Amino acid sequence: MPHLRNTTLVDVPARTVAGALLEPSLLGGRGGVLCAGDEVASPFGPVRVERADETGAEVVGAGLRLVTELKRTGGGTLVVDGLSHGGRVGRRLALRVLAARARVISLRAEQLAAARVVVGAAIVRDGRLLVQQRAWPERDAGRWELPGGRVEPGESDAAALERECAEELDAHVVAGERRGPDVPLKPDLLLRVLTATLVSGEPRPVEHRALRWITAAELTTLDWLPADRALLPSLRPLLPRTAS
Repeated sequence: MPHLRNTTLVDVPARTVAGALLEPSLLGGRGGVLCAGDEVASPFGPVRVERADETGAEVVGAGLRLVTELKRTGGGTLVVDGLSHGGRVGRRLALRVLAARARVISLRAEQLAAARVVVGAAIVRDGRLLVQQRAWPERDAGRWELPGGRVEPGESDAAALERECAEELDAHVVAGERRGPDVPLKPDLLLRVLTATLVSGEPRPVEHRALRWITAAELTTLDWLPADRALLPSLRPLLPRTAS
């Protein structure tokens, strides 16, 4: 199977570049956020997303395999695209596609680096993750997400997360490290998740319909908001399989 490779250096953190890879437009699709298991109608035919996380992405189908790896360097993030195909795509066309894809990834990553941020909190206690069910707006009511909210001008991600959890959960948390890719919500807005430790107070649904502490086995059973669903591969390692 012929294999082609293209590399480009982007002066943007790897987790933000990973967010650009989650947009279906990179594969010729439209709208939404890519998650593992999704199928997209690409110009070459239907393809399936095998992996989409902070390390890169892998797409298979229509006689091809596209693997994108992200490597952190002193000068930014090296994006390495590897395309294997069964001869359905000519070499020149494939190289043009990879070059165009690299330009789009670079541009979108730079846009996301300047985007406004919504922070989400991955709060784990006794092997369970805290999630909340939306009460509004009507189109999202009943769906699940991580606690959090928008970062205000001049506010750090950590300070915003701690403030939002106090407002939404009536509990005090301490922000930790970033987790997963920066997930695009709008052209100029992204979701960034940080781990958080519950310090005091028992969380309650101040603004939401309900709260739940879920196990790893329950991660895929909820009706998640699309952006939060894209983060499941990054959240799963936080939860032991034995929690009950």
